[in-house]
Amino acid sequence: MLLALIPGAAVTRSAVISTPVTSPSATASPITHIVIIYQENHSFDVTLGAVCLQHPGCDAVKTGKLLDGTSIPLREGRDVVPNIGHSNNAQKLGIDGGKMDGWERIGGCSKASGYACYQQYQTSQIPNLAALATKYVISDHTFEIGTSPSWGAHITLVAGRLDGFTGDNPFHVAGHAAGPGWGCDSEDDAVWRSPTGQTLHVPSCIPKPDGTGPYRASPVQWVPTIMDRMTAAGKTWRIYSADKSVGGPPYGWGICPTFADCIYSPQVQNTHPSLQVLSDIKAGSLANLTYVMPLGARSQHNLNSMALGDNWIGSVVSAIMNSKFWSSTAIFITYDDCGCFYDHVKPPAGLGVRVPMVIVSPYAKPAYTDPTVASFASILAFIEHNYGLASLGGLDGTAYDYRNAFNYSQAPLGTVHMVRTQVSGKERRWLAAHPPSEDDPT
Repeated sequence: MLLALIPGAAVTRSAVISTPVTSPSATASPITHIVIIYQENHSFDVTLGAVCLQHPGCDAVKTGKLLDGTSIPLREGRDVVPNIGHSNNAQKLGIDGGKMDGWERIGGCSKASGYACYQQYQTSQIPNLAALATKYVISDHTFEIGTSPSWGAHITLVAGRLDGFTGDNPFHVAGHAAGPGWGCDSEDDAVWRSPTGQTLHVPSCIPKPDGTGPYRASPVQWVPTIMDRMTAAGKTWRIYSADKSVGGPPYGWGICPTFADCIYSPQVQNTHPSLQVLSDIKAGSLANLTYVMPLGARSQHNLNSMALGDNWIGSVVSAIMNSKFWSSTAIFITYDDCGCFYDHVKPPAGLGVRVPMVIVSPYAKPAYTDPTVASFASILAFIEHNYGLASLGGLDGTAYDYRNAFNYSQAPLGTVHMVRTQVSGKERRWLAAHPPSEDDPT
């Protein structure tokens, strides 16, 4: 219960709704740059609930439901994000078959913890994300693909499927030297289910088409990624994430290491350190597709600072808004899994907990809430439809592509000033003394 003693940062509809899909306009898309800012471990109600409640028709609540049917308030969020379990099983406990009342069963969220996962950030605590959500588009029905924590969520972001993996984070294998991160070069294993339903421990690596890549033989089959499609179409792409020297989860979040087709091919040259995204944009360089993964301190992951992550989001968005790229860019800001914090909306079949999604662009409908059911596959569908790419054959093939969030015929929207929140020296010292586990067993 140490987190209760940590000072916060000093900061200056139950039913799933479906709407008809309409064309954003008769005008050809002006979007030639797509940026995905992928943060860590937050549900919709905890992160965007307070903002959403200020938007007519946006689906959020101020209270959460316990197993006995009683309601408790979602108290103001702690700047140091509580450490809540978010494994595949933990997420299923919270969802409780769609009753959305099982969160107190998750590690870190019991009554003894003060029901730590029942919280909600106020707009003053996340001023940049709140300002962007207010001016541009909130998608209030975007869900995870399945109930997977970070590793699986990063797979689905580029492949639209888990390829048989449960999505649970990889683990070290006895007798093998631990490599960096969680992917093909880590020599870690992960839980995988065969087509016949058998549960196996296999290398945490999606092989090349010829089966090579894993540190030992694997039954996992190759699947294409959006990186493959972009490369084949002559479009540029980059992934900004932690490099091997960082190790731990930040490198594990990097996406490329999990795919042998990326880490062991020329595609790896399209991966760059996280902070380089800012200098590249300033230098006039932005790919057609950009994935931005934070370093740990900026990730908003459990046991990290919400305010420092909001500063990171603001710095990336501000760099784009103050560049020549603003007029041709669509930015998707979302979170890889629930973390696992309370959310009241029952997920559609096959999907996981509802996550925040803010869409920022000169062509985003102003102050709009998009209620159409979406998932991480919807980002892929947007990319594919925008650039005329073939489907990957996963959920992206039938996913809603956020087209109702855009109007390419409107007068382009202006920018929003991003701010910087100061975090106290006491909190910074606590964060430095309590780094999250490299294995992130939750």
